[in-house]
Amino acid sequence: MGLITAMLTLANPKRPDIQPVQTEALVDTGSVYLVIPEHVRLQLQFDEHTTKEVTLADGSRRVIPYVGPIETRFKNRLAYVGALVMGDEVLLGAIPMEDMDLILLPNKRTADVNPDSPNIASGKAK
Repeated sequence: MGLITAMLTLANPKRPDIQPVQTEALVDTGSVYLVIPEHVRLQLQFDEHTTKEVTLADGSRRVIPYVGPIETRFKNRLAYVGALVMGDEVLLGAIPMEDMDLILLPNKRTADVNPDSPNIASGKAK
């Protein structure tokens, strides 16, 4: 299938004076969280609020800094989520994808808004 990416705009809603960051994110349905590298955390001036113990793809467990809220935008969609701080690229996991009601288009290697709800994100809350 290949790698799937999405263009995101990330911002610190507690610091509207800081310019948002536009970035290409690797879409990973096997991951739960939004992941940002340290340089994005520094650029958006997020303070570490807590840590989370996470299991990585190789099965190892690590304690990782967790920051937020992060204003995450994709096209006409918006989500406020926390993020793990690690790695060298932005990774879009299942929680923000579900929150913004995104779907994957493997043939185009991209994500997009759900065509069943093009104007507003929908989801289940039961």
